[in-house]
Amino acid sequence: MGMFNSIFGTTNPANAAQPYLNKIPGTISPMYQPFINAGQWALPQMQQQYGSMVNDPGSLMAKFGAGYQQSPGYQFNVNEATRGANQASAAGGMLGSPAEQQELSGRISGLASQDYNQYLSNALGLYGQGMGGLSNLYQTGYGASNQLAGDLASNLQNQAQLAYSGQANQNQQTGNLWGNLAGMATGGWSNFFKPKQTPASPQTGWGG
Repeated sequence: MGMFNSIFGTTNPANAAQPYLNKIPGTISPMYQPFINAGQWALPQMQQQYGSMVNDPGSLMAKFGAGYQQSPGYQFNVNEATRGANQASAAGGMLGSPAEQQELSGRISGLASQDYNQYLSNALGLYGQGMGGLSNLYQTGYGASNQLAGDLASNLQNQAQLAYSGQANQNQQTGNLWGNLAGMATGGWSNFFKPKQTPASPQTGWGG
């Protein structure tokens, strides 16, 4: 079939288009790959963290608590509470008494608990933001991967359709070519075997 294409100047349009279609995967893949890589990195991180939440939440909370440090405002609040308690006790004549010490201890304990709970709240807030960021990376990576797969599949479908159409067109051209050749051959042989007519000889008269 290639010989006839060369002789009669016919070309398969699919052959001309394929080099351009073949460039599409290499052109678009680098645009999606960074997001796909980010999603692939985020997935095992999320699985590990969700596993910790489900399987051993106590250890996760203990891990958060182990990093607790008193906030900068904690000591200021303790000093203010101590001064207020001392002033009240002094006014009542109970400064330094066991009752005053017990009340002060309760205030300081409450401040410590409040500071610790605020720390855990802040830590969990940051943890939630981190999990949200991982989820966004994963969703972005999944979306990029899905879009790339769709683009590549569409490109393959276009190549297949173009190749099919080009081959069908080429087959039709070849069929027409053979038909023309057969018609020429039939006409030639018909003319060859057709009886040839000879011109009539002029009648000759006989003189007396």
